[in-house]
Amino acid sequence: MAKILFSANALSKSYHEKILFTSIALGIMEGERIGIIGKNGVGKSSLLKIIAGLEEPDAGIVTRAKDVHIVYLPQLPVFETHESCIDAAMSGKPEIMALLEEHRNLCEKQANAIDQSFGDEIYELTVRIDLLNGWTLDNQAKTLLTKLGISDIHKLVHDLSGGQKKRVALAKALLSEPDLLILDEPTNHLDADSVQWLQDHLSDYSKAILLVTHDRYFLDAISTKIIELDNQSLFSYDGNFEYFLMRKEQRMAIDESTAEHERNTLRRELAWLQKGAKARRTKQKSRIDWISKIQEKPEQVEIRNIKIEIGNKFLGGKLIDAVDISKSINGNSLFREFTYRAAPGDRIGVIGPNGAGKSTLLNILSGRTQTDSGYVSIGDTVSIGYFDQEVKTLKEQMTVIGNLREIAEYIDTGIGRDRFITAKELLDRFQFSGKQHHSFVHTLSGGEKRRLAMLMTLMGNPNVLMFDEPTNDFDMSTLAALEEYLEYFKGVLLVVSHDRSFLDRTVNRIFSFEHDIIKEYPGNYSAYLEKIEQKKSGHSQEVLSKNKEQVKQDKLSKKKGLTFNEKKEFETLESTIAQKDELIVSINAQLAQTPPEQFKKIEEISLLHAKTEQELQYAMLRWMELSEKLSSN
Repeated sequence: MAKILFSANALSKSYHEKILFTSIALGIMEGERIGIIGKNGVGKSSLLKIIAGLEEPDAGIVTRAKDVHIVYLPQLPVFETHESCIDAAMSGKPEIMALLEEHRNLCEKQANAIDQSFGDEIYELTVRIDLLNGWTLDNQAKTLLTKLGISDIHKLVHDLSGGQKKRVALAKALLSEPDLLILDEPTNHLDADSVQWLQDHLSDYSKAILLVTHDRYFLDAISTKIIELDNQSLFSYDGNFEYFLMRKEQRMAIDESTAEHERNTLRRELAWLQKGAKARRTKQKSRIDWISKIQEKPEQVEIRNIKIEIGNKFLGGKLIDAVDISKSINGNSLFREFTYRAAPGDRIGVIGPNGAGKSTLLNILSGRTQTDSGYVSIGDTVSIGYFDQEVKTLKEQMTVIGNLREIAEYIDTGIGRDRFITAKELLDRFQFSGKQHHSFVHTLSGGEKRRLAMLMTLMGNPNVLMFDEPTNDFDMSTLAALEEYLEYFKGVLLVVSHDRSFLDRTVNRIFSFEHDIIKEYPGNYSAYLEKIEQKKSGHSQEVLSKNKEQVKQDKLSKKKGLTFNEKKEFETLESTIAQKDELIVSINAQLAQTPPEQFKKIEEISLLHAKTEQELQYAMLRWMELSEKLSSN
């Protein structure tokens, strides 16, 4: 029977007078894979640190099961020692490392000894290391490092970039095989191939995972439960990200209805109080207490979709011409004889392994870096907006609005009557509350800083956008807004990204770094993957596509409609789904009321919850299947 690894109850946390969450509760069982989502700055990273024992909550308790091994991977890992990559990764299993070191020391002593005085100890250590499969530890570490893009395994971690350190720390965390692996944005700084490998690796991972990530494909593939942190509260959804989206839409519809009902009730009760209704004092007091309770609830924050309405500057006849350009660094050829002539409407995704030269290509095309050979010419009407991987333009000791006003007080969108947008209005549109306008930048979360940096890039009203890993640390609301903006952007887009979902939604051409050649593929990232798979399998598009007769048969088969038994089943499914939903609400309430120390009872309730949720998912999937079949009739 699966055991509960930790349970947290009545947790509250504030940061710089900003309330992150209040009286929330959650837990995780063996083998569960939970994804935590929410807007930037709502406290996702703080929650992970509290669970990992690295931060204390303002209120509430976290109870961890006895002997549970928890490993936490932060967004920006720090290595204290000057060790090599391979040693840093191997330190994920300190017990084996200690045994191997002891074995080495004993062998050295034995080599210098006259007799075999250390023979028994060496034999005993050898058996212990065998049982722990310790002799292959270095090979395991090497494999993980290589898969995550670290080729020089003997290089000192101290000399690595921040992104490379993140990969070494990830290898160490994976090698340690803890009972609970806590990951904060694990896909940041990984290329697309490494993200895919990590996704496949964690999909087969048998231990529990708690993660925060903006990568929607990754989240959908890994998670078995989604927890949303919103409005200082937690909302739990069993299932992957796709299932969460469906349930979230249902919850929002219910919340809107409930909120309106509560507002109407509150108005009536307030009117009753003001008129001094004649009633028993006890009843009057209960009504007053009820109103106070309603008014104490955190005010429901209006969901404001970030709206980007920045106009597009005129694009002239000449944009960016790059002809036969080549670039090498320290004798390593990044690309050679590459030609690109930009045209309005270009939407290009640049992909390739880490260190291949993707960022260098953008720097050359923007005029920041010189090419070794060939030439780059930029047109007079071109206005480039460049968004770097690392935020360097923000002044930490200035306010949010002060940073923005250093660029401009307002921008001219050239659109409609309200064509002039002030810095304050832009901040409002990008979900910076009025209080945050005059907050110092150093009080912002990492994602909020990047959102501000993106705003500063866009307010220059560029007609050529160059994005270098733009999705790192962005919440899904910001990603959706950026994708919507790019959908209507009439200029040129060049984006380096490992975010497969973002590329699928924003580009229609791929530049792929393959050794020192940049190859071009039409279509988005998924279309690129299909072409690569076709090449690997050796099958042509004609072999993979269905013949006309098969398509005809498929269409005919879909027109059969529902059988008599299927119609009866379909009629009962809606009531079944409603009953299961009500039961889950009841189980959740029971679970929330159970004290954290009653592990056995929590486990029993959790198993009932999992069983009911599974039955609900089956019923919903079956309803969707029959509904689709019915609609095709």
